[in-house]
Amino acid sequence: MNRQRAKIAIIDFHGTLCERDCFAAFEDFKEFDPYLIASDYDRFPGQVDAVVVPGGFSYGDYIRPGAMARTAAITRALVEEAEKGTPILGICNGFQILCEIRLLPGILLKNQDGRFICRDVALKVVARRNAFLKHVEQDVLRVPIAHKYGQYYASPETLESLKANDQIALQYCDADVRTTDEANPNGSAEHIAGVTNKTGNVLGMMPHPERRTLAWSLGQDGRRMLESLVAFREFARASGL
Repeated sequence: MNRQRAKIAIIDFHGTLCERDCFAAFEDFKEFDPYLIASDYDRFPGQVDAVVVPGGFSYGDYIRPGAMARTAAITRALVEEAEKGTPILGICNGFQILCEIRLLPGILLKNQDGRFICRDVALKVVARRNAFLKHVEQDVLRVPIAHKYGQYYASPETLESLKANDQIALQYCDADVRTTDEANPNGSAEHIAGVTNKTGNVLGMMPHPERRTLAWSLGQDGRRMLESLVAFREFARASGL
């Protein structure tokens, strides 16, 4: 059986800060062959097995976070990969960008208290419709957040649609896995920390799993998401997909 490593494209927008963290996280797996691609390119080179849109401050967050990134050349190719069913993960600013280019519903507003928040949070795994969560056995993941614009907002109709279509992937929760206002760091509607598109191949999340993957990090719950991608890919290959 061909054991070719999966090609992981990590998009580097102007102002992105977490691309190297994501690269290091994927590089730690023998199954992955990550590479950085500048947002000025209008296509991905060759095969793409998954795409990561990392966090940071793309284009300085001028206008609003992610707004200018949607005009970058690479976004058309990103949309095409999403339409093909390629697994796509947007983290923090990457989540904001995916919402701006309408690959995901909703928007990210300033945190309820108006402050930048940087700390660990507990995440309840609600739906496993994405390759990055499909094979995660844990019901709760603990990873850090670092954002000022992380309050997820969508219309009541959209929220109902998200629930009906099992698109709410992650919710902020407490130690007892309760989704409470106290456990919600930014005031997100329905305590949402991550959502998927309707087909389930695109996942956006505000927390940073890449910061909890390596042996020396303060935990490895984020690693479970990358292990899930390995298992997802192995299953697909064994099935001839």
